[in-house]
Amino acid sequence: MRRNGSAPILVLLPGMDGTGSLFQPLIDQLGCSFDSRVVRYPATEVLGYEALQRLVISSLPKDEPFVLLGESFSGPIAISIAAAQPPGLTGLILCSTFAVSPRPLITALWPLARALSPRRAPSAALDYLLLGRYSSTALRSALASAVSQLSAAAFSARMRAVHTVNVLAKLKSISVPVLYLQATEDRLVPPSSCALVQRELPAIRVVSITAPHCLLQAAAGDAALAIGTFAEQL
Repeated sequence: MRRNGSAPILVLLPGMDGTGSLFQPLIDQLGCSFDSRVVRYPATEVLGYEALQRLVISSLPKDEPFVLLGESFSGPIAISIAAAQPPGLTGLILCSTFAVSPRPLITALWPLARALSPRRAPSAALDYLLLGRYSSTALRSALASAVSQLSAAAFSARMRAVHTVNVLAKLKSISVPVLYLQATEDRLVPPSSCALVQRELPAIRVVSITAPHCLLQAAAGDAALAIGTFAEQL
């Protein structure tokens, strides 16, 4: 994986907020072991999975090997790209994510998001769903800052994308090693989401980490260790 001793490239695809700022705890833990590159999504544009996938593809390293990580909302994008087998892709990491809508009863409410800016979402609800008992002042502040940048229109489009997504069939076309980081206390993405992915990819490596949905933020050290071990085996 390493190129003449240089750090391997890790391309990070963000969650629903799309800012990429929430990756900082993980990047800090990875240190110089990886060349971490964050792809950021437009905060106000109404873009679904296909449009965002094209944006990611245009941001991938050229003529260099890389590992792709899709967090939460970005899991289907990472799966679709890996299934297309782009040049240079050597591994795929999925974190707290899904191949089909994890909570269809919730995402069915996407039309309501048109009238509600995510920055107005009750902080207690976000705290409960995303952080749970791992909530801290620093994590709440980082989460609030990220969410506040997303427009109501963009949020609605992403909710609709999650509600209609189904990339299960694409999993069979993935030829690189795959790691799934599963949060044991995830209140947003149920264990069945990981099980569905594992059913289509029996060779996938699943690492369970004691953490909430925001695994990469609340358990950055454990996540960095699992990612480092995975990359060394590529």
